[in-house]
Parts: sequence; structure tokens; C-alpha cells
Amino acid sequence: MEKQDILKAIKEIKEKSPSRGFSQTVDIVINLQYVNIKKENEKIDSFITLPFSKGKKPKICALIDTQLEKQAKPLFDKVILKDEFSKYANDKKVLKKLAREFDYFIAQANLMTQIASIFGKYLGPKGRMPNPKAGCVVPPEANLTPLSQKLQNLIRLQTKNDPIIKAMIGNEKMADEELAANALMVYNTLVNQLPQHKNNIKSVFVKLSMGPVYKIGQGLKIQEKIETKKKAK
Repeated sequence: MEKQDILKAIKEIKEKSPSRGFSQTVDIVINLQYVNIKKENEKIDSFITLPFSKGKKPKICALIDTQLEKQAKPLFDKVILKDEFSKYANDKKVLKKLAREFDYFIAQANLMTQIASIFGKYLGPKGRMPNPKAGCVVPPEANLTPLSQKLQNLIRLQTKNDPIIKAMIGNEKMADEELAANALMVYNTLVNQLPQHKNNIKSVFVKLSMGPVYKIGQGLKIQEKIETKKKAK
């Protein structure tokens, strides 16, 4: 995938997508081929740090004990201490809201058993459990500042039920060059993780959150093609 092709597609989605009353996210969608995501060794599940902002500040909740409290409070949006865990144990409504509200959860490593028992049922299905791959399970003596900085631009590449990777690479107000750099980081990282590298890439698209899809290297709106076919009939 060439940078100029990404830049062309980004320019098109910005120019041709309808204006909304808010700043839309820019997503990259990568369709895979010749991979069997039912096989454990062919699944994709990794975290990468983008070179530029992902266009949205993540909300972060820390599940920790008093050793990390002083560090955590100015860094994260919410801090829940070990002594407060019991308040959440039987409150399904609050636990569901917590799972929806935050993008990342940080856990103190020696509390993971309690965290899994109390919070796991609600965080797990949302993919929000503190993840060691993202660096979100930390020892009691951890320095939390680098982790807080890392999480600002961190995204997850993951295949779920289909051989498709979708990731947010920024928002429409960001410079085209920054969006292209983020897209290339996603693409190149994914290619290196696939068993057959570029041969496992079927197609790559970019889109605004509320806009149509554009294929990289094609430069035409997929929706326009469909409408053209309908008119021809």
C-alpha cells in the first residue's frame, strides 16, 4: 500500500462525505484472505501505538491499591481502590455502566484474582479486562506516567467473527499526512503479523464514521458504484 494512495483516499472522503454536526472519526478497514481465524495461530490480537493522535482521548479507569493511588489520581479518569471493590460486587447496573464508560482498565497485578471475580463478568464481554499485552497489568511499584502516555495513541488490532480488521486512525480534523502515517502504521504492523504477509491482504478501505467507504488505490466511492448499477437497471 503506497502513501500517495492513502492520501488520495483520505482527501476524497473528506471532500465528498456529507458534513455532520460533529467531528467524525476516520477508520481503516482491512479485509483478509487465506487466513482461518478459527485457528489460534492465525488470529490477530495485538496492540500498537500510532505515531499521531487517534483523534479521541481515551477514558481510563485504574483498579489498584493504595501503593499506586497518589500516582494514578492525576493521570486517570477514575480510580477504584481495593477497599472499594466490595461496593461494586453486587451492583450489576453500576458494573455495566463502568464497562461501557471506559476504554481501558488498568489493574494492579496482585489484585487480578479479585478484579476478575468482581469485574470480569462485565468487562470481559466488552473486551475491557486489563490486558497484559497493552501493558495494563502493572506491579505495585510501577511508574504509571509512561503507561498513561502510551494509552493515548494505543489501538487494538483484532479479528473477531470475520477475517476483518477495523481500527480508528484519527478524526476528520486531523492533517491528511498524520492520518496517512497512522494508516501505514496499522497496515505495516498487520502485514508483519500475517502468515503470508501481503498475500493475506484482500483489500483496504478508509471511511468516516458516518460516511461511505473508499477503497485504497481505487479512488471511487463504493456507494456511487452501487447507485450507478441501480440506475443502469
